[in-house]
Amino acid sequence: MMSFMHAALALTVILIWGLNFVFIKIALVDVPPLMLCFIRFFLTSLPAIFFLKFPKTPVRRVIRYGIVMFAIQFSLLFFGMSLGISAGLASLLIQMQVFFGILMGMLFFDEKLHYTEIIGGLISLSGIMLIANHLGEALNIAGFLFVISAALCSGMGNVIAKKIGKVNMLSLVVWSSLAAWPPLLVLCLFMEGPKELYFTFTHLSLQGSIAILYITYLSTLFAYWGWNYLLHHYHLSKVVPFGLLVPIIGMLSSSLMLDEVIESWKIYAAMLVILGLLVYQFGPKILKKYHIKND
Repeated sequence: MMSFMHAALALTVILIWGLNFVFIKIALVDVPPLMLCFIRFFLTSLPAIFFLKFPKTPVRRVIRYGIVMFAIQFSLLFFGMSLGISAGLASLLIQMQVFFGILMGMLFFDEKLHYTEIIGGLISLSGIMLIANHLGEALNIAGFLFVISAALCSGMGNVIAKKIGKVNMLSLVVWSSLAAWPPLLVLCLFMEGPKELYFTFTHLSLQGSIAILYITYLSTLFAYWGWNYLLHHYHLSKVVPFGLLVPIIGMLSSSLMLDEVIESWKIYAAMLVILGLLVYQFGPKILKKYHIKND
């Protein structure tokens, strides 16, 4: 069972990530997708690498984590959002990583699911499908494919983090960011050009600057430290379902901060997601408490 402090950490991380989609949308007004991704991980790694030792794990795993979880995942996500996928919608679609993560946990770590956990997952999935059923013209197909691909990379990144083992989580995030930004810089210069890079830095607004700081230091440094810390104390299937709360926070914050409309069906979908998460997290414990067989 997850302790109160660990559950509080998980919810704090999810709150930060839910709000993160609003700040990404704000930053993308000033900064192109690849450049935003490069800036994020450049600032995350420097100067922090001079104060943190390299994590006690093979270099190849740190590089693999940085490329998959950071460089590829967020390039895809930022491209998807730059193509018109809204902050609320992106926060929903990226949560497919929950199901990718659970599937990979079963495949690579032989994790088992209790039938109440399967029921909880299906309830939450029904909430996501209810939202998907109302997308209509708001769904950009190219953007949709980019964000779903980002979710797959996130699921793969969770598996890589699990295989890395118990290391200094802040160190892992910082050194993985160092592995992420050099290829991003090359791609940025090739695809967006040095003139665009110069123009962006000389015309960056105050809002854009604040958004970049939030994305870098809260969403990356703190939140990924907390997430990886939890992954090394619990099964993937116990941690990743918290991510189902991200679209709820994402939709609410995008409505309050970006004036996106929240229809009644979005509220019903959010209720289904929360109910599913509760069943997933507490169903097996309730059955065990009342001595109900879980075979």
